[in-house]
Amino acid sequence: MRNQSLILLLAGVFCCTFPVFAQTSIQPVPSIAGVPGPLTWQNPPANWKVENGKDLTITTGKQTDWYNSAMNEAPRNTTPRLLFKPTDDFELSAKVNVDFQAQWDSGVLVLYANDTLWAKLCFEMTLEKHPAIVSVVTRGLSDDSISIPIKGTSVYLKVTKSGHTIFFFASEDGQNWSIIRIFSLGDNLDLRVGFSSQSPVGEGCTTTFTQIQYLPKK
Repeated sequence: MRNQSLILLLAGVFCCTFPVFAQTSIQPVPSIAGVPGPLTWQNPPANWKVENGKDLTITTGKQTDWYNSAMNEAPRNTTPRLLFKPTDDFELSAKVNVDFQAQWDSGVLVLYANDTLWAKLCFEMTLEKHPAIVSVVTRGLSDDSISIPIKGTSVYLKVTKSGHTIFFFASEDGQNWSIIRIFSLGDNLDLRVGFSSQSPVGEGCTTTFTQIQYLPKK
């Protein structure tokens, strides 16, 4: 009788705990050819994929933004960002294609030191519904600069760092580059760099990064 009761007790414990283990899964870690790992997420995306080991797609959810407003608004920090640690001097570039649906939808290259010190280079749908290159540098509060207009839904973006100096570039053909911005976030930073997609007032946005190239050089 005691053995039978023990068997029934163990069976009950197994039945209660087994569904927990059955529902547990290990999420795959993104890996992109030529980009040093580990890559990690700041804020999870609605969806993501890496095709052919080198082409990254990030889909963000609705009303996702990253901005520390200078107009007495609460900071917004909800965009998914896939980041990695670069060398002290580096170059990161990609062809960025954005499925524009609403104003301020963007595909983005990002630099992150901490929540009050960061920058982003965006291919963004402006308030006038024209795609353009937009840059934001945040030192406590964010500034916002609209640069050159772009025809179509794709453009090449590049971020480089040499010493403490950071350069933002954009190109429509991947050959002829325009300097968008030159600035510094400071020295001796634990800097991360990577990719993002945002949709501040929309229902979501999908950005695809192809021709990704990372060079650990000045």
